[in-house]
Amino acid sequence: MKDLCPPGWPRPKGYSNAMAARGRIIVTAGVVGWNERQEFVDKTLAGQFAQTLRNILAILACDGAEASRIVRLTCYVTSIDEYLESAKEIGASWREIMGKHYPAMALVEVVRLVERDAKVEIEATAVVPE
Repeated sequence: MKDLCPPGWPRPKGYSNAMAARGRIIVTAGVVGWNERQEFVDKTLAGQFAQTLRNILAILACDGAEASRIVRLTCYVTSIDEYLESAKEIGASWREIMGKHYPAMALVEVVRLVERDAKVEIEATAVVPE
């Protein structure tokens, strides 16, 4: 896997401009921050973001993938303001759960998500070597 950044461009913080990879592709549906019983234990965006990352890793592990194989995340949040206010806490959770791996990423604010109590939903794409 290779992080792509054009010469002379500053390195983004917390994500990559693009990732190049070869292998088998794993794509998740939108994953939310509930537990295995489909209960939202944490009501904060930061807490749900962390749980969502853990849920994505659990799904990817079913096919032998880990955090370092993720090439793209699309994150939908119900409040950009809450996301920005929680940035330090989200960053700390990210490093704990994902390590120093920063895939290509997009963050989009939406009016609401299908699960009423969800504050974040994330789609992941991973590439695993054949």
